[in-house]
Amino acid sequence: MLPLHSSHSRLGTGLALLVGLLLALPAHAQKEPGYQGPFALTNAQIIVAPGDTVDRGTVVIRDDSIAAVGQDAAAPENAQVVDCAGMTVYPGFIDSGTRLGLAEVSSLPETRDYNELGELTAHMDALTAVNPTSALIPVARVHGITSVITAPTSGILPGTGTLIGLHGYTPEQMQVGDVALTVLDFPSVGRQGPSDDRSPETIQAEAKKALNRLNDLWDQAERYAAIDSAVAAAADTRRKPEYVPAMEGLLPVLRGEQPLMISANAAADLSAALDWAEERGVLDQVILSGAMEGWRVADEIAAADVPVLVGSIMQPPSRESDRYDRAYRTPALLHDAGVPVALRSGKTENVRNLVFHAGFAASHGLGKTAALRAITTAPAEIFGVADEVGTVEAGKRANLFVADGDPFQPATDVQHLFIDGYKLPLENRQTKLYDEFLNRNPGLEK
Repeated sequence: MLPLHSSHSRLGTGLALLVGLLLALPAHAQKEPGYQGPFALTNAQIIVAPGDTVDRGTVVIRDDSIAAVGQDAAAPENAQVVDCAGMTVYPGFIDSGTRLGLAEVSSLPETRDYNELGELTAHMDALTAVNPTSALIPVARVHGITSVITAPTSGILPGTGTLIGLHGYTPEQMQVGDVALTVLDFPSVGRQGPSDDRSPETIQAEAKKALNRLNDLWDQAERYAAIDSAVAAAADTRRKPEYVPAMEGLLPVLRGEQPLMISANAAADLSAALDWAEERGVLDQVILSGAMEGWRVADEIAAADVPVLVGSIMQPPSRESDRYDRAYRTPALLHDAGVPVALRSGKTENVRNLVFHAGFAASHGLGKTAALRAITTAPAEIFGVADEVGTVEAGKRANLFVADGDPFQPATDVQHLFIDGYKLPLENRQTKLYDEFLNRNPGLEK
């Protein structure tokens, strides 16, 4: 056995070796995961909000918030100055529909946490399953995406989605505001794309069965809510009904306290969903999600005064008889009808493509300003967090990025990224692989 002092000596040698190895690593491997300022972003064009631009101004970031914005904003003496000459500051982008953080490898069930067994799992909270260390999160944020709605799927009422920021060590640290959205995957009453070859009779029978099941579940939930309210009013704990988690999960919606995010795509499904919501008295809480054929019933959606989270739009049209670009034009057609529109990628691995969804929408009738609004101010307003995110204004969260061009263009690079005031490294597994193979050493030198 070695003497104790010998063990300490070997430990010290090991630590010295480890420090030496760390110092020898490439620069990107030594970076911290993020650090706070204060910061002063100077000489920048600033997109305060879509359609509101400040030329050659300064953004001051202190702690987790934006402290000052404008041409007269003064940099604090202790601020780290970032010269943004020739670049533009944008509000952080918001993706209004993803499964980011709930899955890592789609082909491996062990890494999928977005679905549970059963048709009614409304008590399932997506926030509890978010993986803050997901390798997919840095992939998304290097494109300027700072917040996403992440939500469960599978079943008629699969659970509750939430809005998370793409930085933090725990799910609770990542949550933006108190956003909670009860998800309803509305039963299909129409064909689901060109490959749906069911007969009209089969479609009608299956739709009727599914709608009956939804109504049965909702009836049960309403009875549960009525009993729960009566017991609470009587203050009689001895008669409290049996606790049913799934029913408990629907109480916030039934009491008008929480939005109901209804996922539907076919025109017939969207119309049926609006009619159902009106009959059930929850229409004023509804947010439609998906809406691939929303353009077909745009006037109906506008009349219902319901916002729509559109996407994904980078896909073929839902019917073979439709124009090739109909999916790309859907946001513009809804917007023109007066519908509040936000964009969603609908993805897990490819949330990064949100900027290209916005670019396609902009170039197919929506326009750049409205497309920018659809991934910044519009979702912030729809989810009730416009006082926290969506614009570059004093007092709001410091969720923003600096780019060297139009963020909807593939050639543009994000140069600096801030989430909750943390300046984050623009690294992910793809940039590391790029660096590795760009400078690879195959070991063939003589």
